[in-house]
Amino acid sequence: MSKKIPIIIDCDPGHDDAMAILWALASDKLELKAVTTVAGNQTIEKVTTNAIKVLTKARRYDIPVAKGADKPLIRKLTVGGEVVHGSSGLEGPILPECGFEPSNLSALELLIKTIEESDEKITLVPIGPLTNIATLLIVRPDLKEKIERLSIMGGGAYMGNWTPAAEYNIWADPEAAKVVFNSGLPIIMSGLDVTHKAYVTREENEILRAQGNEISVFAAELIDFFSKYHYEVEGFPGCTLHDPTAIAALIHPEIFTGVQCNVDVEVTGELTTGMTVVDTIGYKEKIFGEKVDKNTYVLFNVDRKKYVEYFFEAMKALN
Repeated sequence: MSKKIPIIIDCDPGHDDAMAILWALASDKLELKAVTTVAGNQTIEKVTTNAIKVLTKARRYDIPVAKGADKPLIRKLTVGGEVVHGSSGLEGPILPECGFEPSNLSALELLIKTIEESDEKITLVPIGPLTNIATLLIVRPDLKEKIERLSIMGGGAYMGNWTPAAEYNIWADPEAAKVVFNSGLPIIMSGLDVTHKAYVTREENEILRAQGNEISVFAAELIDFFSKYHYEVEGFPGCTLHDPTAIAALIHPEIFTGVQCNVDVEVTGELTTGMTVVDTIGYKEKIFGEKVDKNTYVLFNVDRKKYVEYFFEAMKALN
């Protein structure tokens, strides 16, 4: 068996964040070294508690959780998840009490410590606003050489979900996102173009529940609550598993297709702030003769049946 990929998940749980954490724990291809939290779907206190409760549910008391940024780099915090994730950020299932305390280190300190101490390059999996990751790259740019890549859930080439132009994770801290996308690090972007195709139907969710083990039932209950927004507000055919896509892209890359291209972030637009500007055509080079860095592999399509199958297998494996 090949070596496991060491990862750090930076998140704002969130139902789909919770499922991303569970999938990472279940995979024999990944080693989850740490979880860091960032304000987004809910306040920093709530999302940190939620991360610990998810790990407690999975009986993984060994993975450190560190509290991160409580607001964007320069903007005011706008909590994104009340209508989607409920007042706690993780409404629906009955959650256990926290089985351990958060780390005494800040998210930035834990990121630095974990990256510095690792014998292998670390893959970062940011699935919330990018404040913590941007801060890391600003404060310790020397650590880039110890980062393998980033697998990001955020953005969209052709759509938004918070504004017509912008997806929430990028919109919440566009200045941070701009730092990350212009960092020179390899990036996989799981934006709305692909995550809207990575959904679980009501009928499939009953199959997940019927697997019967504790984590499968828990995941089905997460989907029960999370899906209400997708059905009632967005009119989707199923519950979109946004954040788990950033995990799936690492362990099952063969089920995805995408385009290697330049991505930048709009930070000053009157109507487009937070938009990921995805240049799949290469306009800057073809029209203006400007050389640009094809900095991001943008995912556009997924084999949905395989995605659901692999997700269900992972939930069943966590006994």
